[in-house]
Amino acid sequence: MDRKNFYERLKELAEASNKSFNQVEKELGYSRNALSNYKNKTMPSAIRLLELAEYFDVTPQYLMGYDDIHFKEKSEDSLAEFIFKNLSKNQKLEMYRLSQEWLLDEKKANSVKKIYIKN
Repeated sequence: MDRKNFYERLKELAEASNKSFNQVEKELGYSRNALSNYKNKTMPSAIRLLELAEYFDVTPQYLMGYDDIHFKEKSEDSLAEFIFKNLSKNQKLEMYRLSQEWLLDEKKANSVKKIYIKN
């Protein structure tokens, strides 16, 4: 993977959104040239990283250049699948157990609703 730095990713995302850094800064309430300051390879605070990731609808890992997957045009199912694939075996088993409990609770809740509606 060609690891791009934060500034390069930020610039690409702004251009893809047809927005200037100044527009993004205004919309997020940042000071003027706040985004241009990242050109010197400085890194954003964790809060700013999360704000920018949410603004551009990408993952923080993508913004930082650690990942080429950003989910901008993918469905939530793709994100869920990606997360599940990256769980350990024990985490997957725990997820399975939790899913079963949730399904049983949903079934009970629906049964109670049906009984309540009939009476």
